[in-house]
Amino acid sequence: MKQVIATTKAPAAIGPYSQAILVGDMLFASGQLGIDPATGEFPEGVTAQTEQVFRNIHAILAEAGFTIDQVVKTTCFLADMGDFAAMNAVYEKQFTGTFPARSAVAVKTLPKNGLVEIEIIAHRG
Repeated sequence: MKQVIATTKAPAAIGPYSQAILVGDMLFASGQLGIDPATGEFPEGVTAQTEQVFRNIHAILAEAGFTIDQVVKTTCFLADMGDFAAMNAVYEKQFTGTFPARSAVAVKTLPKNGLVEIEIIAHRG
């Protein structure tokens, strides 16, 4: 059985999707942009947006009873691959121990013209 996970501590979905879906011991979170849920705005620059992305991810994980260390897979989308190093500097500070598997790709445009979007899969085990 699947359970919808939603929190006001992360931006509301901007389309017909859920923030995350819990199925058994697996959490599948939709891509998170660097939108501040309190203001609905992006902070300036890829570093600040990546930091906000992870605040949003942490909020969704907490709502579902998970921690960042239970993330097993991430997919990172960048509007410009030239921002990879800046995104990666924030990314690597999020995890302790083993890093999750990851894909990172550049895309033509992200929703609302964001600079970075990250989706995660977590496993409770």
